[in-house]
Amino acid sequence: MVSQEQRRRQLAREKFLRQQQRRTSARRKARARNAVIASVLGVILIGSVALYTTGVLKDDGKKENASAEVTPSASPSKAPDPCEKPAEGKVKELTFKKEPDVTVDENAKYTMDLQTTCGDISIAMDAAKTPRTVNSFDFLVNKGYLDHTKCHRLTTAGIYVLQCGDPQGTGMGGPGYTIPDENLKDKSLKGGVYPAGTVAMANQYNAQTKEGRDSGGSQFFLVFQDSQLPPDYTPFGTISESGMKVLEKIAKAGENTGQGDGTPNATVVINKATVKES
Repeated sequence: MVSQEQRRRQLAREKFLRQQQRRTSARRKARARNAVIASVLGVILIGSVALYTTGVLKDDGKKENASAEVTPSASPSKAPDPCEKPAEGKVKELTFKKEPDVTVDENAKYTMDLQTTCGDISIAMDAAKTPRTVNSFDFLVNKGYLDHTKCHRLTTAGIYVLQCGDPQGTGMGGPGYTIPDENLKDKSLKGGVYPAGTVAMANQYNAQTKEGRDSGGSQFFLVFQDSQLPPDYTPFGTISESGMKVLEKIAKAGENTGQGDGTPNATVVINKATVKES
């Protein structure tokens, strides 16, 4: 004969197991969703190279299939453009055969300042933890590589980032060379979250196929709100407080699809980029 106390404990165990099963299922779905979202950050560094994605995005960044979080009836946001007209000038068409030799001082502090049409964004770069990434930006910026380039992608669903660094403005451009992943075990990336204020490299890595490591180029993303992402993207900088306000303004204006991933409604152009050592 089963006592009432034994029966109560059995029911409690069964309830616990059901909860665990639901949580496991939810985590599995979340991982799958995040893998899809993470593919948003995949880039083409050379036009002839195939982009590693899960099929959600084509190489040109246009949507091929809607994700589970997209509402079919969503209409494009029509928020007004909060930014100024771009400064006069053209993007330099620069391509380099190989990664530049490392010349930055790993013990020094480096700051990359982006003078954009929406306001100035200052990024403190960590040369000690990401020397080759910082060195690459020091090299490219001093060549005028980022000047007059558009920040071509704003994501406001699942992850919250502004992506920049492509002279083509399509998500397919790059400097002609790639740099290795760095600092992927940084303590700031706790719980699979890139915290607000982080600047990290976009790349071609596909978490499902495990292909595309060490494929960073010139494209990077600025996180304006904590974003659930696997630690696959080199975190190399931190955005200043005033820069975060600029990002918030850009994010508030929305993107052109109304579905959480598209071209910013704000005209975000880097008029001039500089790197300084201190």
